[in-house]
Amino acid sequence: MTDDSYAFEGSAPAAPAPGDNNPAVSISELAFALKRTLEERFGHVRLRGEISKVNRHASGHVYLTLKDDKASLDGVVWKGQVRGLSIQPETGLEVIVTGKITSYPARSSYQIVIDSMEAAGAGALLAQLERLKAKLRDEGLFEPGRKVALPRYPRVIGVITSPTGAVIRDILHRIRERWPCHVLVWPVVVQGEVAARQVAAAIRGFEALTPGGPLPRPDVLVVARGGGSVEDLWPFNDEDLARTVAACSIPLVSAVGHETDTTLIDFVSDRRAPTPTGAAEILTPVRAELVAGLADLERRRLQGAARLIEDRRTRLRATARGLPKRPEDLLGLARQRLDHASSRLGSALGRNVAVHQHRLAVLQGRLGRGLLDRGLERRATRLATLSEKLATPPRALDRGTQSLIALSRALNSLNPRTPKPGFVRVEDDAGAWLTSAAAVAPGQALSLAFADGRVGATADGGGEPGPAAPPAPRPRKPAASPPEQGDLF
Repeated sequence: MTDDSYAFEGSAPAAPAPGDNNPAVSISELAFALKRTLEERFGHVRLRGEISKVNRHASGHVYLTLKDDKASLDGVVWKGQVRGLSIQPETGLEVIVTGKITSYPARSSYQIVIDSMEAAGAGALLAQLERLKAKLRDEGLFEPGRKVALPRYPRVIGVITSPTGAVIRDILHRIRERWPCHVLVWPVVVQGEVAARQVAAAIRGFEALTPGGPLPRPDVLVVARGGGSVEDLWPFNDEDLARTVAACSIPLVSAVGHETDTTLIDFVSDRRAPTPTGAAEILTPVRAELVAGLADLERRRLQGAARLIEDRRTRLRATARGLPKRPEDLLGLARQRLDHASSRLGSALGRNVAVHQHRLAVLQGRLGRGLLDRGLERRATRLATLSEKLATPPRALDRGTQSLIALSRALNSLNPRTPKPGFVRVEDDAGAWLTSAAAVAPGQALSLAFADGRVGATADGGGEPGPAAPPAPRPRKPAASPPEQGDLF
């Protein structure tokens, strides 16, 4: 065996050729030997490159190609690892991947099985963010009309943040001094690969609470995190998290990062706060200011009531000065007027009855029998006039009657059921009328209806009728011979 030959375990060496002691191996043995060599030699590697194409298979696996300016490498992300990626692979995105180098014997190619993927830099992250932002904007998730107004006086506030950072302490302290209320904290991780999934699960968990249950349902939610780099805040640019925030039925305030930091959930939330402390100030009114405002309103109410009572007291005093000192003096004039009116009531009723009796007598005189008789006479005269008109038929009626008689005669003369002299009606043996020669068969029995009776006949079948023979000329009368001329001699 030469120095550059290889031995493969489990292979049955073929018979060497004469003069050659190097055994022959199969293609599969060589391919799997190269596969083991790649996996043992390189193991896990960390690569940086640009994704040139992405193919999401129906099985859930993701196949992609990594490239730089001189070479390219195929890669695969198994279905179970896709959800765990910090960013989702997209064409044109520069990434850093970690995985295991192996080969695909069926194609004699090597590839990397990717376990993790992260953006290569801020530029790539922002480019991916802009593409995702444009996608959600086109779906209408940024529209102001779909945002919900925040409650003015919340009773329960739900806070989604890390329980160990300074953010939750600042929020609780600010709420306590402004508007003491019930605060529910849902602890989550706010950085790393699982942050987006935990925040989305917290939002859905708060939504699942029922009003009046053992754990109160929040009136408003806050997603809070301190400042950081683009990579630190990247979980809040996750597409699934953004859709969960947009679909949340509870009003939600985004308080991620400092005032200059912008994440995707800032656009889909109902309100964006510049800082977590600013979110607490947006959600809660100042209790001391409300107490002072209520005290001022109460003072103004008491002052207004006092002024109203004093005004009524002044008006009552002014009215009392115009009244007599004794109540009897105030009622005396009214009593006197009542007595005077009651004394005149009897005579006034009598005069009223007399007036109506006089009017009735006048009307009774006008309704005598003569008025009724004159009306009856006028109606009798009109009735007699109308009777005379109806007794004498108008000339127009006579003319119509004569015209109708003439038309009836013309109709009877044209009625084919009653043949007229000089006309005949041809019928078959069933009595049906025959109106054309084509309807007559040779030898068919016919019935000829004349004006003065019927005659039976049989068709001779002479064929189509020829042209009608010209009528025979009438014989001329012999000319009268001239009278014989007499003899003059």
